[in-house]
Amino acid sequence: MKHLLLAATLALTATAAHAEVVDAQPNGFEVKRVAVLNAPADKVYAALSQPSQWWNKDHTWSGSSANLSLAPMAGGCFCEKLPNGGSVMHMTVVFAQPGQGLRLFGALGPLQTTGAAGHLGWTLAEKDGKTTLTQTYDVGGYMKGGLDKIAPAVDGVLGEQFDRLKAYVETGKTP
Repeated sequence: MKHLLLAATLALTATAAHAEVVDAQPNGFEVKRVAVLNAPADKVYAALSQPSQWWNKDHTWSGSSANLSLAPMAGGCFCEKLPNGGSVMHMTVVFAQPGQGLRLFGALGPLQTTGAAGHLGWTLAEKDGKTTLTQTYDVGGYMKGGLDKIAPAVDGVLGEQFDRLKAYVETGKTP
């Protein structure tokens, strides 16, 4: 019975995203997610540039994912429209290579009110029509009380977006 439970647990975790806070210090942290998506890299890359389709509205400033946009080219903006003509630049694209990777620089959410910024990157590696997607967010700088304190919360929020992206790519829907 114990072996069956272990086998079932391993089978379930084999398809789930691997997540972790890689490092957390007062002056910075790294969070990382890795999963195999049942889709070619070009499809995954195309979905990355459409956060309005998979980003959770609860983690927007406007309350609507439809207000998000991402221009996948160097200097492009991961931006959000706000009511009454307002806007937010969440991050700036610093690397864009279709089918291979996308990297943005800036500060997400409450990190925008601190002296911290980082790189949010996605690396894609396709094999046999499936894509291994690796997401990392490396943040450094100053935040009162230390950045290590917020790392688990950032990991949780970005992990949710990662899971929603995976679902969107594989099914066309988000949870």
